[in-house]
Amino acid sequence: MLLGTVLVLLLAGAAPASAHAALRSTDPDDGSLVRQAPRHVTLTFTESVGLLDDSFRVFGPDQRRVHTGEATHADGRSDTARIGLPGKLAEGTYTVAWRVVSADSHPVSGAFSFSVGKRSATTAQVDTGPTEDPLTRVLYDAARYLAYLAAALLVGTAAFALLCRPAHTSPLRRPLVAAWWTLLGSTAVLLLLRAPYEAGTGPATAFDTTALGRTLTSRPGLALLARLLVLLLTAAFLIWLSRSRDTGKRPVALATGTALAAALALTWAAAEHASAGIQVPAAMTSSVVHLLATGVWLGGLVALLLTLRGSSGDDLVEVVPRFSRIAFASVTVLAVTGLYQSWRGLGSLPALTGTSYGRLLLAKLAAVAVLLLVAGYSRRWTARIAVPAAAARAAVPAPVPQPVGAPAEGREADAESGTHGPGTTSGEPESPDGPAQPGAGSGDPGVRRRLRRSVLVEVAVAAVVLMITTVLTGTLPSRAQAEAAQQAPAGTLPPTTEITVPFDTGAGSVSGSGTVLVTLDPARVGENGIQAVVSGSDKGLIVVPELRITFTLPSRKVGPIDAELSDRGGYWSTNSVNLPLAGNWTMKTTVRVSDVDQVSVERRVRVEP
Repeated sequence: MLLGTVLVLLLAGAAPASAHAALRSTDPDDGSLVRQAPRHVTLTFTESVGLLDDSFRVFGPDQRRVHTGEATHADGRSDTARIGLPGKLAEGTYTVAWRVVSADSHPVSGAFSFSVGKRSATTAQVDTGPTEDPLTRVLYDAARYLAYLAAALLVGTAAFALLCRPAHTSPLRRPLVAAWWTLLGSTAVLLLLRAPYEAGTGPATAFDTTALGRTLTSRPGLALLARLLVLLLTAAFLIWLSRSRDTGKRPVALATGTALAAALALTWAAAEHASAGIQVPAAMTSSVVHLLATGVWLGGLVALLLTLRGSSGDDLVEVVPRFSRIAFASVTVLAVTGLYQSWRGLGSLPALTGTSYGRLLLAKLAAVAVLLLVAGYSRRWTARIAVPAAAARAAVPAPVPQPVGAPAEGREADAESGTHGPGTTSGEPESPDGPAQPGAGSGDPGVRRRLRRSVLVEVAVAAVVLMITTVLTGTLPSRAQAEAAQQAPAGTLPPTTEITVPFDTGAGSVSGSGTVLVTLDPARVGENGIQAVVSGSDKGLIVVPELRITFTLPSRKVGPIDAELSDRGGYWSTNSVNLPLAGNWTMKTTVRVSDVDQVSVERRVRVEP
């Protein structure tokens, strides 16, 4: 019931999507020239996105910011973002910088441009606005890491107490309390830092009530609120468990603890990579199970370490083998779910080494391999503790069948002598490595010390694994990166075409020969801008009395179209060359260096639709 409630709370209104939003299209199109000023700018993404107060920044031809309306979803579609524009826009090129939050809680940003009436002569570099504040990012990532660490410790310690059933649970109370408070504090910090993390601003803006209110209604904010609710219920459960002395309630305690742990893991799965992309239900289920297995294993290691320090030898012969079996099952679950999540995030085998996500995954796999090696070493000492326990159980004399009417004294004598009837003798069973050694086991300080040291190394390596996991969950998955690369490029200015035109008038002077560097922007159908710079034979800029450029499309018998360049004092330019058709145009450049010396050179230019 609790798991279903949290699921409904977090996923209400969610739609399948691809992890990390990719810009699918813009209206107006990126780099387009429109004759009438648009009333809106609309962006369409590959998944649902969350909007910020400053999701759009529109700059005019003079690079001043244009006053716009509030960002909204177009036609109620969660995968769109729209901003209203003023009624009258001056002619020229406009740049639009945008920033939204993708469905997996990560902010994404970019920019594009469009022109009204004609293109501006020059366009400064697009100001995409803030991307991220370094201090906010460090604090946010530190809080995420502490949350992972605390959750693993909380789930693992509670599972150890319920499943391994140590005689003395007092050593486990302190880590349980510390884990609970750490998870509570880190969740509160994440809730406060969420708004500045999304907006790319400093930590000082965390207490902005408007931004905080928006966070509390977003999916990541709802996930964090749900985590706080689950933590409160967990506190009540732990208090009840500590006061309960009825062992008959153990099944109820196990069921309740499992539900709470699953609900806690769901608060991560519902707001990170698993909540967006392909196979969302399977991915979220796998993520929840993966997180639970991680907590049971890694958090249980800390509980085992504390138990080794504080429990008696008699207690360990039962507890240690139980945890060994539980840890083996957890590792098996981690292997299966980890393989599925790796496939889902990578998308292709080359991405394993060709993307940041893949390289981080390799680092995590290497750390897990080291962890498994250390765990295998620990199992050797676990077996040494388990063997004496089995030997003790086998040494208990079994009742020997006696003839009916045999004296009771004879039966008692057989019991005292340790005989088990014909063909049986008492003694200790052999361990897998040979006969059990006297004193080897839980009562041997050397065995306990070696096991404690190996478990301590496991805990240290596990902390590194969780650190890599924290970075991995904040990295763009390779599959999403490939999907974004397939979309039309966004965040760039219209492409330009540069043509180098060599000339030689035969005048024999420095200015009689050289090159003309012509820039055609954007080399598309419609209005284009041209800038031309003339250099002499010594590569230095020269001033010529006349430079003329015309365009002809022979296949359609269009032209010549005169660009009508104007001398700008060092270069020649125009902003209004209308090339009406796509195709391979002939650009004829005529350079006159004196009253009688001039030359014309033709070059092919591709004009895109």
